[in-house]
Amino acid sequence: MGSNPKILIVDDEKDLCEILEFNLSSEGFETSVAHSAEQALKLPLDEYDLLLLDVMMGEMSGYKMADKIRRELQLTVPIIFMTAKTAENDILTGFNVGGDDYISKPFSIKEMVARIKAILKRGRQNIKQNKVYKVEGLEVDANSKTVQIDNEPVNLTRKEFEIVTLLLKHRGQYIGRDDILNRVWNDDVIVTERNVDVNIARLRKKIGKYGQYIKGKSGYGYAFKEPKN
Repeated sequence: MGSNPKILIVDDEKDLCEILEFNLSSEGFETSVAHSAEQALKLPLDEYDLLLLDVMMGEMSGYKMADKIRRELQLTVPIIFMTAKTAENDILTGFNVGGDDYISKPFSIKEMVARIKAILKRGRQNIKQNKVYKVEGLEVDANSKTVQIDNEPVNLTRKEFEIVTLLLKHRGQYIGRDDILNRVWNDDVIVTERNVDVNIARLRKKIGKYGQYIKGKSGYGYAFKEPKN
């Protein structure tokens, strides 16, 4: 993955998406597009640096999607709402469901780029800090893609690394096998839930005593749970 910030554009106006995609790419951003909230929620949202959400879309609005991202997925990825609705109550709703900024349509590309850069600059340090996960002597650094136990490096495959990072990011919560598949094997490779089990088994062995912290529960999936004192 490159070092350019990744931005997901979620809007059912295809012409606007094309304009944004072209101009943001020209500014050095890596862009992806989804034309509905439902389509966007199938993507690995934790891999994006910022989301541009239209408010008025199909069955699920941008507000509902943002609320789901914050409450259920518990992601902190910055969100900018794009909408023609400019009433004070609409703006407050956007912030209340977890939005970081609000831009009214029609907007200039220069203004959009300026707001994106300001949010990314403001949040860069916090994002970097939040991507290092520590449990006793186990340290997983999502920035440098490294794992250490008691300051000794541990060699994991890419899939094993992504699984342990995902479990630590949602520490204490069970994540279903199908959800792990969607987040870790988010390409066109045909895999089954058995692939998750095999990678979890290998991961447990490689991280030694911390392997026992990865708990499996039938019907719920896997979770990283530290022992209670």
